[in-house]
Amino acid sequence: MKSNRILVTGATGYVGSRLVTELLSEGHEVVAASRKVDRLATFGWSDQVTAVALDAHDPASARAAFAEAGTVDVVYYLVHGIGQPDFRDADNAAATNVAEAAKEAGVRRIVYLGGFVPEEGELSEHLTSRAEVAESLSIDGGPEVVWLGAAMIIGAGSTSFEMLRYVGDRFWLIPTPTWMDNPMDPISVSDVLYYLVAAADTDEVPAGAYDISGPESTTYRNLLAAYGRATGQRRASVPIRGVDTSVVSMLTSVILPVPGGLAADLVESLDHPMRASDGLREIVPDPPGGLVTIDEAIKRSLSNGRARPVNELTDPHHLADTDPVWAGGDARRIAQVAEAVTPPIARPALGLLNVVPGPVAAALRTGLDALLNLSPKAHPA
Repeated sequence: MKSNRILVTGATGYVGSRLVTELLSEGHEVVAASRKVDRLATFGWSDQVTAVALDAHDPASARAAFAEAGTVDVVYYLVHGIGQPDFRDADNAAATNVAEAAKEAGVRRIVYLGGFVPEEGELSEHLTSRAEVAESLSIDGGPEVVWLGAAMIIGAGSTSFEMLRYVGDRFWLIPTPTWMDNPMDPISVSDVLYYLVAAADTDEVPAGAYDISGPESTTYRNLLAAYGRATGQRRASVPIRGVDTSVVSMLTSVILPVPGGLAADLVESLDHPMRASDGLREIVPDPPGGLVTIDEAIKRSLSNGRARPVNELTDPHHLADTDPVWAGGDARRIAQVAEAVTPPIARPALGLLNVVPGPVAAALRTGLDALLNLSPKAHPA
């Protein structure tokens, strides 16, 4: 693929920050955009990109960002307000603002990462919004749009994976409602990045909507079992009936250290089968070595030690130092707090926290967060 000048909206987000790294490694020129341009300076690739301030909710800001960026061939649209109040209308307006500004700037293609949209049943707010955003990006005379739909993304720092981690770590006995047996096709973050980069190639990928997924189908119940195998923490499950996702979404915001609104929206999406269709795999050959299996993706997501700058990660599944502070598990969070008050000579002993039983670590971490008045917050990209 020839080198392009690419603008990445949501460059400070989980996928966006890793995508910038990948695009740079492929030889592309990157313009990184964020509502708060100062945040871009905290990323390891900041001196390799052109930084611009872009508030997608403000039409004037969007136009100014493209004017400052100069010639742009491709835009990656990774902005979302999931977890925020009334995010649907705001997300649709933001997408239209960016599409209009991109049209004026002569951009030829927008690549949008959204979610699967099941054909049956009433959709959650999350899934409905993802489909509406794709429509809002497709304006008359504007850039062509490639919409990639993905279900759960497996990788340390991904909200969906962190929720899986906390459920698998914190509960010795896991209630399993019937909807946890809905089929789903997760994907590793490395394969997400592979498909995103490929989608910028107008010669290889025609405009249109495509689902992306890993090589295996599973269920959320089986994902928890796979996590247990990877960690050696086998958990018993108890089938229950009559508990829908709306009830669990409310509980999730209380018992998991993940931003409440964001976690609730993602849980409600589990009420639908999340199977890929019209996949990009039919057009784009598999990456060297093949797509990453579920067990391998989880193993790689758990294998890193200290969080590093995102451009220095040996594997995109690893946790970056710019990923959410609430990510990485209870033992890591406790170690962060303890390290601040532990003499350097004693810090190696903090590794013993990794053998503390998950529910015990959860209780300790919850107490520390309450003591320090910390609560997880979602930051729109």
